[in-house]
Amino acid sequence: MQDLYEILGVARDASDDEIKRSYRRKARELHPDAGGDEGAFKELTTAYEVLKNPEARANYDRYGDPRGPQGASDPFAGAGFGDLSDLIDAFFGGGFGGGGGFGAGGRARPRGGRDAIVDVQLTLDEAFAGAEREIELEMARDCDACGGSGAKPGTQPTRCATCDGQGAVQQVTRSVFGQMLTSSVCPACQGVGTTIEDPCASCAGEGRRQVTETVTVDIPAGVEHGNRLRLSGRGEAGRQGARAGDLYVRVHVRPHDVFEREGNDLRCRVRIPMTQAALGVELPIPTIDGETTLEVPAGTQPGTVLTVRRAGMPKLNGGGARGDLRVELDVEIPKRLEPDELALLERLAEQRGEDEPTPVHNGKGLFSRLREAFGA
Repeated sequence: MQDLYEILGVARDASDDEIKRSYRRKARELHPDAGGDEGAFKELTTAYEVLKNPEARANYDRYGDPRGPQGASDPFAGAGFGDLSDLIDAFFGGGFGGGGGFGAGGRARPRGGRDAIVDVQLTLDEAFAGAEREIELEMARDCDACGGSGAKPGTQPTRCATCDGQGAVQQVTRSVFGQMLTSSVCPACQGVGTTIEDPCASCAGEGRRQVTETVTVDIPAGVEHGNRLRLSGRGEAGRQGARAGDLYVRVHVRPHDVFEREGNDLRCRVRIPMTQAALGVELPIPTIDGETTLEVPAGTQPGTVLTVRRAGMPKLNGGGARGDLRVELDVEIPKRLEPDELALLERLAEQRGEDEPTPVHNGKGLFSRLREAFGA
């Protein structure tokens, strides 16, 4: 698909007003009523519908798809561009090409194939680095015998005599508002616009057959659990040569033994002895792609979270940008001490005046707080 910004003739940082002005200018030039190109006008309108919607535009900038990786932000209610085409056709009299409905010159076109969805399992390491998967699918594909036409090899579908190839029949009715022209799907050709006198024996006139094939899917680095990737045109083939649907790959990322993911950041817990927490230490820690050194300052408290910049997950289509690694420190208190270790701690407690049990709250002893409470 051509870049939507190029279609509208604006820069990627164009304002909403610039996008609107450019669309209006080009629409006047390309509108079929002004002698413009119907396909180019529809392409222009599709681009404008995406870029005028802030959420769809953000998804397009990041993922190359207005629905985003999960298809949850589709400005056309998840129906895809084919259904937008139908909407445009309804407003402009069925004069444009595209998905189902009526094509250029009012001619009918077969309904496109359905979308398909498959699930892929990844480890966190694969989500970090990107992966390649070969997926076996059973899918309707264009019949290799008739090339997708549905007609016996050596023959061609013929124009439907009932609707003269339009795919629809029109009827004039009278109402209180005057005469009204209504359209309905041709009952003879079911909206296709052609009939097949001698169907292909391999596909029984459908133009497609069920086949088993292997599809290679390139999964980009940075995908998250639940993301959906779109492979345009790799879904079910349409009837009699119509456009194919899309294939969606739904990503499932298995839990990791060490790291938990929070957006593009990673989080882990590291246990250190109380002596290192008190004195400070340069601590070697694992990262998702290797190892680094963490500076633990003296006097670190249990539960402290330290951050290693740019050691998290890559941002999807983020040009090399990465999240952070957040390390939560779990200070380990020894349960057993050797006699000499116990003696050292006792001397330290005595030097610090901590050898007597004194409950402390906000830096003040219990008796100090009682005296303050009673004004003593």
